[in-house]
Amino acid sequence: MSKFIPWLKERATQLNDSESEEANKQPQFSPRLSVKQMKSNLPGDKPLQRRYWFITLVGGGALAFLGVWWSLERSLPPTAELFTSVRNQTLTIKAADETILQQIGPATREQLELEEMPKTLVQAFIASEDRRFYQHHGIDFQGIVRASFSNLRSANLVEGGSTITQQLARILFLSQERTLWRKIKEVRLAGKIEHNLSKGQILERYLNLVYLGEGAYGVADAAWVYFSKPVSQLTLSEMATIAGLAPAPSLYSPVTNLALAQQRRNLVLQRMRDDGVITAEAAAAASSKPLVLKPSPAKRLQVEAPYFTTYIQKELPKYISPEVLEAGGLTIETTLNPKWQKAAEDVVQDTVASNGRWQNFEQAALVSIDPRNGEIKALVGGKDFGKNQFNRVTQAQRQPGSTFKSFVYTAAIASGMSPDKSYVDAPLIVEGYEPKNYNRDFRGWLSMRDALSASINVVALKVLLDVGFEPTIKLAQQMGIKSQLHPTYSLALGSSEVNLLELSSAYGTLATQGVHTEAHGIRRILNRSGEIVYAAESQPKRVLDPGSAAIATWMLRNVVQAGTGGAAQLADRPVAGKTGTSDESRDLWFIGYIPQLVTGVWLGNDNNQPTGGSSSTAAYTWRKFMVQAVEEMPIEKFPERPNLEGRKGSIKAKPIKPKRVISGRKERSGAFGRQTVEESSENYRSSGRRRYRRRSQQQQENQSPPTSVRRSRPNRVEEPDVNESERYNRLLQRLQQRGSASPPRTESVPRRRDRPPVIVQPLPPKPTPQSRSSQQLESDD
Repeated sequence: MSKFIPWLKERATQLNDSESEEANKQPQFSPRLSVKQMKSNLPGDKPLQRRYWFITLVGGGALAFLGVWWSLERSLPPTAELFTSVRNQTLTIKAADETILQQIGPATREQLELEEMPKTLVQAFIASEDRRFYQHHGIDFQGIVRASFSNLRSANLVEGGSTITQQLARILFLSQERTLWRKIKEVRLAGKIEHNLSKGQILERYLNLVYLGEGAYGVADAAWVYFSKPVSQLTLSEMATIAGLAPAPSLYSPVTNLALAQQRRNLVLQRMRDDGVITAEAAAAASSKPLVLKPSPAKRLQVEAPYFTTYIQKELPKYISPEVLEAGGLTIETTLNPKWQKAAEDVVQDTVASNGRWQNFEQAALVSIDPRNGEIKALVGGKDFGKNQFNRVTQAQRQPGSTFKSFVYTAAIASGMSPDKSYVDAPLIVEGYEPKNYNRDFRGWLSMRDALSASINVVALKVLLDVGFEPTIKLAQQMGIKSQLHPTYSLALGSSEVNLLELSSAYGTLATQGVHTEAHGIRRILNRSGEIVYAAESQPKRVLDPGSAAIATWMLRNVVQAGTGGAAQLADRPVAGKTGTSDESRDLWFIGYIPQLVTGVWLGNDNNQPTGGSSSTAAYTWRKFMVQAVEEMPIEKFPERPNLEGRKGSIKAKPIKPKRVISGRKERSGAFGRQTVEESSENYRSSGRRRYRRRSQQQQENQSPPTSVRRSRPNRVEEPDVNESERYNRLLQRLQQRGSASPPRTESVPRRRDRPPVIVQPLPPKPTPQSRSSQQLESDD
């Protein structure tokens, strides 16, 4: 103890010394030090640069958060799009009555309102997908915890934490990629949707858009795909089955995995019982029933009027930008009349089936347009879209034949000519081009009106010569012809190729008394938010004076009443129109109209082979369609023909002055040397009389019964010392030696004195489709 006390005193002395040294080390305050220096030297205070780093980190973090938030908000759709009920990357084409013609992409054919859906079906989806749907505001945190616990307990993904609102956000605006950024956007969108839409609106959109397997989008499609019935007829078991498909449609589809689908159905029924929406007895009864399927194709895969809808899709780039088209979600409101379209399809198929085989044509096309606004009301591009998608209304360029004569005569009338002006129908050669009538006959003097009614080719060419190429082509283009028209003499007979749509549209200009409106099939285009991105605006343009249009219609009415278009007559109303037949009847046409509707019909073969029919078949096809189209249409009359006295033209004719024209007395070389038509015909008749006298003398000398008199060609040499069969065999041998295997065709020469005499020449060989030219277009109605 005595030793310990001195040690304590020594230790205390050491501690005091150390404290003194520490005190000596403390900063000494000097009045010369600045306040900043004194603060920086305070014991326990941090350097100022450390505070700057702290402020920088906090500020930078805040700015980064704001940047991420700004980027997130920019990536989300505007608030207006939250009200949409159309998926992205879809296209819906509707008829004029709002019925759906075609859907492309993940769309539903039937959009049901929530009131139209069975309440039990709605409750089944809530029990299956979002049991706290009415309690949360887009995000169900309790559901997320519950789903996580269930998945951990089962060591598998058995329950999801996404709410119905989140699923709707993903369906409408997001992809199916599994990334954190997509999940963040989904959560934010769900909040915005809950803020802008009611619970009922959210449910309605979700149940119309959710994918339920086998190509079915929405509950209406699913009811049809799996059970071939509307949602109103579904049983409790079927409703639970459909509701159970949403988490994994391909896995739970009863079509591919019936047993697993029944297990999923029973789980949904159990949840509905637990939630108190159905009784235990009802759940047990529904669970015990076997699942009976009656599959049907998804209605969205059905296409109505395929030729028309395909045409509409090709027209879209003309009206909207590529960006809008690529974004999708568009609804196309068209002009099509479904009732008339069905009638047109039936008529086209019936015409090919009834007349195609014996008249040797395989295809038909029809288009009907309201000339007052240019709206296409019916369009059939062929007999079977499934076998051939080529649209013969819009894509096929064919020679219109005599249907083009209407433009030639209309131009003549517009230039001031009278429909009573007469031309002689007689042989005509213009710079080597020689038109021939359909029956190889000539009728003498005819008025323009009668020549159009009888479709006389020679007179049509003479009218074209008096009017000129430029006025005729310009007027036809103003009336609606878009294809190139060539200024050749065969233009009068329809040698320049056109399509059925533009030809019919051009005739509609006459129906509206000279006012043309371009044919179109789209009324409006709406984006996925229901906003109008395009609306058709009819822009009628007067291209022909009313008087000339009325006279042209008066002339075309006579074609139907007393000419080649008689098969198109309607019993209760006037009709105007024109038939047309191209070379060797390759194309059969009729374009006709009433004041409210113009319809065009074409019959023929895709390979351009000749047919054995006539344009009257096309006219009759036109009539079969129009009889149905005008059932509920009021009768309207065409305007009266104006007074022809003192008329002045609205366009100026530019007559054509050919370098060489041979008319009436054309020269031709034959067995009798170079001679005129009249001389050749007289020599022909004289030689026939001489041959008859020689045969009579020989028969009297041989006392044999008289042989039949056979009229031959003027350049043919008779051999009286042999019989007819021997003479024929010798002629055949000579032809075979020359390289021809068939005898020449013989034709009778008209004996009527009121017709110009004609030299009968062998018919030229049939031109192949590759060697056809405008100069070979001779045949017509």
